[in-house]
Amino acid sequence: MQRWSRKKTQLPLLVLLFIFLAASTVLYIERTIQQFNPEPHNSRQAFVKSTLTTHARANRTAKPLDRFSKCSATVEYSGRRGGQTLRFGNHGRTKSTEEECDLFSGKWVYDNGSYPLYDEGKCPYMSDQLACHRHGRSDLEYQHWRWEPHGCNLKRWNTREAWEKLRGKRLMFVGDSLNRGQWISMVCLLQSVIPVDKQSMTPNAELTIFKAENYNATVEFLWAPLLVDSNSDDPVNHRLDERIMRPDSLLKHASRWQNADILVFNTYLWWRQGPVKLSWSDEEDDVCEELDGYRAMELAMEAWANWIATNVDPAKKKVFFVTMSPTHFW
Repeated sequence: MQRWSRKKTQLPLLVLLFIFLAASTVLYIERTIQQFNPEPHNSRQAFVKSTLTTHARANRTAKPLDRFSKCSATVEYSGRRGGQTLRFGNHGRTKSTEEECDLFSGKWVYDNGSYPLYDEGKCPYMSDQLACHRHGRSDLEYQHWRWEPHGCNLKRWNTREAWEKLRGKRLMFVGDSLNRGQWISMVCLLQSVIPVDKQSMTPNAELTIFKAENYNATVEFLWAPLLVDSNSDDPVNHRLDERIMRPDSLLKHASRWQNADILVFNTYLWWRQGPVKLSWSDEEDDVCEELDGYRAMELAMEAWANWIATNVDPAKKKVFFVTMSPTHFW
């Protein structure tokens, strides 16, 4: 009995010894393989690291730009593009010989009888900065010029007809102070027939809204001087020494304008104020690239055009882009 018990206690030692020898053999073989062929192990590490980095960048939310944003360093522009350049067709529209004339081809004619269409002094929303006469212009002749398309005549402006077309809709101007001037002129054209207790204007902000309750319609202005996201999107504090933009993102602004029914865009003046810093959405260390204004504008316009081509159904939404007269250089 005593002899049998002694044999039983030696059995676990033999099992442990076998496991130790097997583990040692496996470790020796694996180390030998790594010595002869270390590349696969390193490649796998690099692949995993690269995959994780790419995944993190793809799911990373870019830090919002504001007037306090700064570049930690500035390097030369790398040639990167935010998206493909798109060509726009006629969206399925066919032009026949009987179609109405081109409203965008014409000339300015002097009309001393039916113009001006409103008195800027009687518009409660006209600011001194936007009112030419109050801002210092002495003559009023500029108010009598009327646009006349080649080959046809435009109906004279009718405020109530305009409101009927806007009933239940959002008309939004997007851009810089030049479009703000267009917006306030439109408000002055429209507000006169709306009872005072049925109209309202939100305080000056990034998005300013004039609302006509009896038509359930709004005429809005969104301050977005570069169209893409930038550190100059504050409607008041935007005169900064360093202009920074995200050439591959307009998510912040598009979230405001995407549900508007009629969109009028512009951007121009701010691209003439020296170089622009580019901060890409996936840049983690606030390193910026630098580019001259006109080429930076091209990148911003590509991002804008991609959004329009991807998100706008021409049968449901009207989009206009306001260009700049060459005389503005004077």
